[in-house]
Amino acid sequence: MRPVTRAALAVAAGAALLAAPACGTAGPPSILDRETLVVGVKPDQPGLGMRIGEDRYEGFDVDIATEVARRLGIEDVRFVTVLSSNRQQFIQNGQVDMVVATYSITPVNRSKITFAGPYYVAHQDTLVRASDRDIKNVRDLKGRKLCQAAGSNSWRRVKEERQIAVELVPAASYGECLTKLREGAVDAVSTDDLILAGFSAKAGSALRIVNAPFTDERLGIGMRKGDLDGCEAVNRALTAMYQDGTAEKLLKKWFAASGLALTFTVPQFEGCA
Repeated sequence: MRPVTRAALAVAAGAALLAAPACGTAGPPSILDRETLVVGVKPDQPGLGMRIGEDRYEGFDVDIATEVARRLGIEDVRFVTVLSSNRQQFIQNGQVDMVVATYSITPVNRSKITFAGPYYVAHQDTLVRASDRDIKNVRDLKGRKLCQAAGSNSWRRVKEERQIAVELVPAASYGECLTKLREGAVDAVSTDDLILAGFSAKAGSALRIVNAPFTDERLGIGMRKGDLDGCEAVNRALTAMYQDGTAEKLLKKWFAASGLALTFTVPQFEGCA
């Protein structure tokens, strides 16, 4: 057998370098390498992410994702449905490249995936039936039935962090929570005010937001753990969107009629990790 020469090894090494990804790192696949960006969004949150047809979605989160992709130079964006209960798994399994779905940046979530943003800082509030005037703030939920959407941590901020004795009623999604609220199966839904604003607008006069916020909810764009280049590029895109008025335009487009006091300044980013 002919021995392998140094020249042959050098040729092989050069070929391996040419075959390596353009980013030149051993990290996870980056969104910057994608020609088609697959984005997970919610299918049942009015004003944020709603499925309106076969592979067609609309809402603030959808517009944010589309604009970020455009600023990254990615023209082909495909949206798929994710839920609070499976969005982390979809990112980790590579079923989506990004998730823009009212995904709160928390220490637990950050240990599993990388977040860009926040793209907006919302506030947790409470939605009740308009006829129920006894609930004026989160403390008034004591002894009441609170909807517990699968995969969401919002209920923990009521029952565990503030130790309010609510009765949790499980639901598969916030869409199901709203059905339960209208039908009287629960007394309240508590989560990000942007989510509640969308549902309240759709329900008309049947529901009302208590307008007593009690947390800051930093909504981030989730991507594969370790995609720091992609994260930093998204943060630059988000900064530009706030500075040139695009973010304000999109927020007013979807939530101006809700009566919420919207914020149009650049959010303080968490830093990519």
